[in-house]
Amino acid sequence: MELPHQEREEPVILIIGGGISGIGAAQRLYKHSLRNVKVLEATDRPGGRIWSTHFAHGVVEIGAHWIHGPSDGNPVFHMASQYGLLHETALSEENKNMEVGGHPAFAPISYSSSGSVVDAELVDAMGNLYSRLLDQSREFLHVVPAPATSVGQFMKKEIASHAEEWHDDVPTKQLKLALLSGFFKLECCISGTHSMDDVALGPFGEYKMLPGLDCTFPSGYQGLIQCMMTSLPKESVLLNKPVCTVHWQGSFKTPLTAERKFPVLVECEDGDKFPADHVIITVPLGFLKLKCDCFLDPPLPARKLHAIHKMGFGTNNKIFLEFETPFWKPDCYLIDFVWENESPLVDSELDLQNAWFKKLIGFLVLQPPEQLGHVLCGFIAGKESEFMETLTDAEIITSMTQVLQRFTGNPHLAPPIRMLRSKWHSQPYTKGSYSYVAVGCSGEDIDIIAEPLPEGNTDPKPLQLLFAGEATHKTFYSTTHGALQSGWREAERLIHLYAMSEPRHNKPKL
Repeated sequence: MELPHQEREEPVILIIGGGISGIGAAQRLYKHSLRNVKVLEATDRPGGRIWSTHFAHGVVEIGAHWIHGPSDGNPVFHMASQYGLLHETALSEENKNMEVGGHPAFAPISYSSSGSVVDAELVDAMGNLYSRLLDQSREFLHVVPAPATSVGQFMKKEIASHAEEWHDDVPTKQLKLALLSGFFKLECCISGTHSMDDVALGPFGEYKMLPGLDCTFPSGYQGLIQCMMTSLPKESVLLNKPVCTVHWQGSFKTPLTAERKFPVLVECEDGDKFPADHVIITVPLGFLKLKCDCFLDPPLPARKLHAIHKMGFGTNNKIFLEFETPFWKPDCYLIDFVWENESPLVDSELDLQNAWFKKLIGFLVLQPPEQLGHVLCGFIAGKESEFMETLTDAEIITSMTQVLQRFTGNPHLAPPIRMLRSKWHSQPYTKGSYSYVAVGCSGEDIDIIAEPLPEGNTDPKPLQLLFAGEATHKTFYSTTHGALQSGWREAERLIHLYAMSEPRHNKPKL
């Protein structure tokens, strides 16, 4: 599409949301000389769901924790490497080529609810079975009809079939099922869902996993955002600027732009108004689900609204605990909890008040202790995770202490000296953690959410609204590299639009 000559003035571009998607889009636009760009960030910090903060003796991640698939095909890994933000071990060819299937590569210490350590060989055997079944669940992308509606239904059916072949005594069979139940909870955290019964089976194989042993930022993930921000003018990123309404398909002007009319006008909660030729919307899907009916004027097309409401967006929270002295061994990296009376084949009654903590999969031992202190990081997803946000710090510390005392078999285990937790569902401009393809939708819905507006390519004011963020990337949804790539994608649409609109005699010769 080529713009009319009279509209070849320098375009005004607004980006709503200062996460890695929005900052990445701004960075790419500036690189290609589209520099009349402003980023409007609702909170008091850039980064979005990348959020590092001080805790105990070091830095912990409230949001994004790892670079998933840190290999040459991962743009976040590539950028972090260029900025010198990673440990040398993460940059090794061995690490980049390792295939871990999106799961932790280190063996856990698994405690049972009766206060004993579960046999490591049994844990390993059930882990291998679960991984095989999970891999199988990715094989139905183009299979019609799929053998089940959801990933959870498919895997439970397969587990039931395997369980019929077990020749163990009853307690061992029950322990195997309890271990598998724990792996389901882990997958809920990875997928950002309350239950794997909510995750569509057919599209599950569309998600692409990159090779590489997941790595962290020694000085915090936020360092990546800070480095990216150095390539932008300070005045281009406005903090504490929540947007209330995006008016589009109009003809707007302000006292400062009286000589020119714009198709979009962005209105902020504080009353400020920003006219624009193009707006890249990078807000989380959770916020769109809550506000999409009133966030845009005129409203979004029905097919886009339908796709937004169908897509899944769940909550995965963290609980950090600092201890005066560790109760775990120096070579322990992961502590798992196994509730012996649980089974993935039996639907348990949801008891948030009295049993929310049973959804906690266990704790990651943060490394290195000489820099961070003796800190555990617990992961919990779903409705239990959202309920946890409503509790006081004292209530959580009490529950965590009781759980740890029970599972370690040590009734005298001292409580943590400090606690911190994330509250992603309570964050008003996030309303959860990340997206998943829910039962009833597919990758096509992701593409629909990502489609720019106005629809088609005949409008004289094209690409008024563009959509980015992890929930708009069909193969890398829920990841920071998916978010970054989506921001680049929308920036490239505008770069291409204005490259096409240049007078032909100004275009470089090939």
